[in-house]
Amino acid sequence: MELSVTQENLARALSAVGRVASSKAGLPILSNILLRTEGNRLLVAATNLEIASTYYIGAKVVKQGAVTLPARLVSEFVASLPKGTIELSTKGAHMTLKSGTYQSVINGVDADDFPELPTINEDESVKYTIATPDFKQAVAQTIITSSSDATRPVLTGVYWHSVDGWLCLAATDGYRLAERRLVETKSQIAAIVPTSSLQEVLRTLSETVEEVELLFDDSQVRFRIGEAEITSRLIDGNYPDYRQLIPKESETVVTIKAEDFGRIVKIAGLFARESGGSITLTADAEKQELSIHSIASELGENTSSAPATITMAGQVTLNSRYVSEALGAIDGDSVIFRFSGKLSPTVLGSDEKNPVYTHIIMPLKS
Repeated sequence: MELSVTQENLARALSAVGRVASSKAGLPILSNILLRTEGNRLLVAATNLEIASTYYIGAKVVKQGAVTLPARLVSEFVASLPKGTIELSTKGAHMTLKSGTYQSVINGVDADDFPELPTINEDESVKYTIATPDFKQAVAQTIITSSSDATRPVLTGVYWHSVDGWLCLAATDGYRLAERRLVETKSQIAAIVPTSSLQEVLRTLSETVEEVELLFDDSQVRFRIGEAEITSRLIDGNYPDYRQLIPKESETVVTIKAEDFGRIVKIAGLFARESGGSITLTADAEKQELSIHSIASELGENTSSAPATITMAGQVTLNSRYVSEALGAIDGDSVIFRFSGKLSPTVLGSDEKNPVYTHIIMPLKS
């Protein structure tokens, strides 16, 4: 194997795939990155068997070949080199890297030992092309409510599914739930994508990438991001029928400026740390204001309020962190917050008539 590439391109590719390389016990090869020439391009790839990340860069190839190198060492070495051309050549599983006055030999492992990279049949897969800003927002709005409890694997991912002609994303951890409508679709889809895979996709996205292409088959999903591709296994299982948890109507409907709501929740949260984040929200229809009360038994207590439009008086106790994260995910100058009594689910969103994003929080027993 003999070729030359630019330092900038190789460093970018190694950085993008290197995060996926794993030091799983018993499979040392997974902590290596695969370098393989394909025509006049260099494939840079890593996998941890759950997710595979690949990146293609242009190269001046003199001799075809492949090798795997320790991910951390080769990534940090290339990132430390000055900009310019790097010459790569292999002798067996040893790779020599030359750049100006810098030269190193890195001991690798034969590429034949590297796991086979996953493939997807493009003709048989369900395909979507989504604008990068929409993709980033939709994923960020839903992964915050996914679960980290490994005993319920289906809840550790985001559910991508078709509803009423729309592709929707949903996630829940049992205490809260988020649903985001993304793009219109004629395809039928029901796939649970691991949250960890979506976080890796978000990290790989750059400002220069205008759209993300998604390919779903029965067991995996592939994300195309410019020259990078991330392929992930889907989570097996049936996602719970979460839509029955979303109240269609509520007794108390509060419309409030997002900035005001965020401020009073943040202040209340300071006093709620000792009480498990518990804050009590009171909608006063007479005064037309929303107030939040929180108590820190040893430090004091707080009541903050803000003007709001309120249909009916009501009171509910929620987790302050959950409310803060919901408000951070809602897009718009005002927030619609609705609930019925102290025990039914509370709903937060920005547009009642056309809810693109819906966020549910279960009340705490006060």
